[in-house]
Amino acid sequence: MAKRGGFPGGGLPGNMNNLMKQAQRMQKQMEEKTKELEDKVWEASAGGGAVTVTVSGKKELVSVKLAPEVVDPDDIEMLQDLIVAAANEALRKMEEESSEVMGQITGGMGGLGGFPF
Repeated sequence: MAKRGGFPGGGLPGNMNNLMKQAQRMQKQMEEKTKELEDKVWEASAGGGAVTVTVSGKKELVSVKLAPEVVDPDDIEMLQDLIVAAANEALRKMEEESSEVMGQITGGMGGLGGFPF
């Protein structure tokens, strides 16, 4: 009686085997690029350079630099807004580059490596 399911000889057919090897290479590339991106930093400024924020690829705020003239005790809200604007811009830059790098690896497949599940 013939076995149901599986492949004759227990191996994967050539195309499936190649697909698995490609997926493994892609996974390794993604892990390497993720590590590189985590070690990188992005910087953005607001208020004409009055506030500069640096973020890491780990989505962590690394530093905030303030020009002395932006520190006005009578206008704390403006300083807060500038910090938020600079931080959001730095995070946007980081996300944009990360998406671009990963898109190059996956060939724009999206999702789970382009698989529909």
